Amino acid sequence: MKPYLLSLAVGLLVGILYSLLKVRSPAPPVIALVGLLGILVGEQIPSLVRHLLHPEASAAAWLGGQVKPHVFGQLPEGRHAAKAAAKAEEEA
Repeated sequence: MKPYLLSLAVGLLVGILYSLLKVRSPAPPVIALVGLLGILVGEQIPSLVRHLLHPEASAAAWLGGQVKPHVFGQLPEGRHAAKAAAKAEEEA
C-alpha cells in the first residue's frame, strides 16, 4: 500500500508543479486509461475462472509452490513459533 500512496503523492506534486508552470500534462487521454484498466482486469479473469471450476486444484498448487523447507534449515524458535503453536492448539 505504501508504494501506491507514494506514487499518488508524487503524481499530485507533479500535477501541482505543471499547474504552477502552466504546462499541459503529457498524460494519455481517458480512453487509453480505460484500456489499461481493461488489460489489468483481463489478466485476472483466467485465474478466476480456473479457481471457480477447480477450487481444490488451486489450493493444492499453491501449497506445492509455497510450502518448502527453509534455505537455512530449521529456524530458531521465537515469537512466530509461539503464534504458530497457539494456532495449532486452537485448531486441534
